[in-house]
Amino acid sequence: MEKLVPEDHLVRKLDAVINFDFIYDLVEDLYSKDKGRPSVDPVVLVKMVFIQYIFGIRSMRQTIKEIETN
Repeated sequence: MEKLVPEDHLVRKLDAVINFDFIYDLVEDLYSKDKGRPSVDPVVLVKMVFIQYIFGIRSMRQTIKEIETN
């Protein structure tokens, strides 16, 4: 993974200054630990939307392509 994203990439800079752990507290009561299938990590979902916004991506297919790198 380290080889895929350049050291000076914007996403690395943002990750260094933003701690997304606060999201777990915000959504804690919306997730069940013992019912249903495991969900997608809520931080991953927020980061996906964040990447869409930062890079001006309007399509989900393009978002998935960007997420593979970013």
